[in-house]
Amino acid sequence: MNVRDTLQQLRLDAAPLADAFAARGFSLYAVGGSIRDAFLQIPRREDYEIDFTTDARPDDIVNLLRPLCTSLWEQGKAFGTIGGYLRQGGFKIEVTTFRSEAYVDHSRKPSVEFGDSLDIDLGRRDFTMNAIAFDVTDGLLHDPFDGVSDVMARHLRTPSDARVLFRDDPLRMLRAARFAARFSLRIDQEIEDAARELAERLSIVSAERVRAELDHLMVTEVPSVGLDFIVRTGLAEFFVPELPGLSLEQDPIHQHKDVLAHTLAVVDKASPELVLRLAALFHDIGKPKTRAITKNGVSFHHHEVVGARMTRKRMEALKYSQQMIDDVVTLVDLHLRFHTYKMGWSDSAVRRYVRDAGHLLGELNELTRCDCTTRNAKKAATLAKRMDDLEERIEHLRAAEDLKSIRPALDGVAIMQILGLSPSRTVGEALAFLLEIRLDEGEIGEDAETQRLLAWWRERSAKQ
Repeated sequence: MNVRDTLQQLRLDAAPLADAFAARGFSLYAVGGSIRDAFLQIPRREDYEIDFTTDARPDDIVNLLRPLCTSLWEQGKAFGTIGGYLRQGGFKIEVTTFRSEAYVDHSRKPSVEFGDSLDIDLGRRDFTMNAIAFDVTDGLLHDPFDGVSDVMARHLRTPSDARVLFRDDPLRMLRAARFAARFSLRIDQEIEDAARELAERLSIVSAERVRAELDHLMVTEVPSVGLDFIVRTGLAEFFVPELPGLSLEQDPIHQHKDVLAHTLAVVDKASPELVLRLAALFHDIGKPKTRAITKNGVSFHHHEVVGARMTRKRMEALKYSQQMIDDVVTLVDLHLRFHTYKMGWSDSAVRRYVRDAGHLLGELNELTRCDCTTRNAKKAATLAKRMDDLEERIEHLRAAEDLKSIRPALDGVAIMQILGLSPSRTVGEALAFLLEIRLDEGEIGEDAETQRLLAWWRERSAKQ
């Protein structure tokens, strides 16, 4: 479908809205992603959404949308935005009153003023590619800032002074990083200069908004484009300072990889899943603190342990969920475990690897593969073969025993019955003893576990 056909289809989709707004004397324009994506020839996603702007005020928008939508949400009403799902077509829509917005002093929330001018509304938007409006009533395109040309040239530019726009909403500086990565754009020098000048202003934006923008960036096709931008402009210093800290000074004698360049390469190689990409971003952040130069070369002993602690602290500051934090920290902590496999692993070691990775086994294996960014073809082939061998071992053990649930055949209730115990720390010690047997020897069955448990209990009792 070409651009003309896409816009015509959008106009048909919006017809009920256009008719209703026009009948009340209000204008209605589709803006933002639906128009930008039409010119980029990006197919509609399953979560397709159309954003509109209008001179109607929020109360009028609510009254007009209520009979046309299956549901409405008014959480953004103070900012002029009403959302819902159209009865006809089922599309998600958001309609926003013409507005201007700006942060006041050191407030973390922008103030909003409603307006009556389409051009003023478009001029306060983040980038020219998002400042293109399509009148769904008459089918005319409004492009006062030449956004179409920028889209076609893959040029990221602001519709007005970047410094003013970034002062009004500092999060737009991070959005520049995300858009450049998502659409393979060349960032205008004015944007870069303004971001470098105003980077500190990012500190007034809430952690939740910053985190959400980082998440969007991390699942783009090539996150390194945006990550490099936030590092070189100084933005990273105000929400993920560990990242620029990876630009370790090269030692002329004991040469080693630039850790930042390596990290960006690992992020790009990883599948666009947030947990995995964040683990790739943080996996080596412990290196600067553990770096040591000896006569044998550069070392980063236990950087995974230090990095895991640093990762938890940074993700807590960015207000991630506890589950997300735990998952990413686990991957950072375990990302070097595989490398001991070159010394040969027993079945017990394989079971422990699977047990410690838990539901993240697939992500851990992929992170390990992505962590190999060497240009040495022979070394890369050796590491890949070693991981292939490990995964084959895991599958072999999985076929022979239940690796999804590595636990003893006897549970806590059974242990209490056999030993005549009530709930206590001793029951936990007995479970830990049986788990070690399970990991070392595999499944031995209830009868054998019972005999081993009784022997353990007799020996323990004799020592007391």
